[in-house]
Amino acid sequence: MKKSRWEEARDWFILVVWKPLREKDWKQEGRKAGKKVRSAGAPEEWKAGNKWILVMCSMLCVALVFVGVFLLLRGGEDKRGVEAADKKQQEQGKQPDEEDGKGQNQGQATDSEDGQEPSQEANTAPEVTDPRAAFAVQPGNVPSNFEAGEEKVVYLTFDDGPSRNTERVLEILDRYQAKATFFITAQWPEYKGMIKEAYDRGHTIGLHTYSHDYAAVYSSVDAYFQDLWAVGELAKEQIGYVPCFIRFPGGASNTISANYSQGIMTQLSALVQEQGFQYYDWNASSGDGGVCTTEELIQNSTSYTQNKIMLLCHDSGAKDNTVEALPTIIEHFQSLGYTFKAIDRESYVVHHGVNN
Repeated sequence: MKKSRWEEARDWFILVVWKPLREKDWKQEGRKAGKKVRSAGAPEEWKAGNKWILVMCSMLCVALVFVGVFLLLRGGEDKRGVEAADKKQQEQGKQPDEEDGKGQNQGQATDSEDGQEPSQEANTAPEVTDPRAAFAVQPGNVPSNFEAGEEKVVYLTFDDGPSRNTERVLEILDRYQAKATFFITAQWPEYKGMIKEAYDRGHTIGLHTYSHDYAAVYSSVDAYFQDLWAVGELAKEQIGYVPCFIRFPGGASNTISANYSQGIMTQLSALVQEQGFQYYDWNASSGDGGVCTTEELIQNSTSYTQNKIMLLCHDSGAKDNTVEALPTIIEHFQSLGYTFKAIDRESYVVHHGVNN
């Protein structure tokens, strides 16, 4: 039968410590008494005299045994604790990797179900484009529809703005769901924000002149294009591009330009198209370029009957009568089946005869 740790410790102590010490004590006492001592035993009186030594040694033996057992047990617990800690650390080290792998697998599974790669889905954003960006000036791509056709359309056009009256004009157009075209200038820079406002409401922005100074604009071909590109940059600042639709100050048929440069309109009417612009004159006029009452403006504007009406009006702070006449003008043509449209690349192009 296998001995316990307690029994092994006890036997070791008796064999190694207790028995040699007792035999040594007995021999020394025997010599003092003049007796021969054998290892087999000791006289009773020696045993009685040394009883206290036996008790103390026994107590010491028990204490040592308890200390040994405690240390053995403590060592086993420490070893088991270290093993458990190592095992736990290993499990924790594996867990994040397993969770990451699981997350990646789930992500891949979801992407597979959608039929898309994760990176493509993350980087793909809806592309928002303005279809009217096609109105930008493009050399070699000039609007050229000179056929009136059967559709009844009024192209309301306003020169010289924006001004303090632009907002009033826009409100009337909104009320009647009518669209128009604004040939802009930079005469009143405090109202330049109305360019974007008009554009955002669905109207077309065209170029008229930056300065509206005939003497400067028509002094030379270079001077004209310098002015044109300046107002083009103003438009770009507000709507994001330089539009291809323009109207000459005074129209292509003006003769005042001859006072500053002979033959300049003949040159400009060809050169602007070479650069990708198209100029739009008019085949109907409200008459507000001069001084007219509201009733006269209505009478002038409503006198036209052709299918395609390019109606000249002006947007300036002095044109209150135009604003007042506008509702009646719109109502008249709508009652006759006309639609009010803004100019685009497919719109009917009106050219005057060039006189200079």
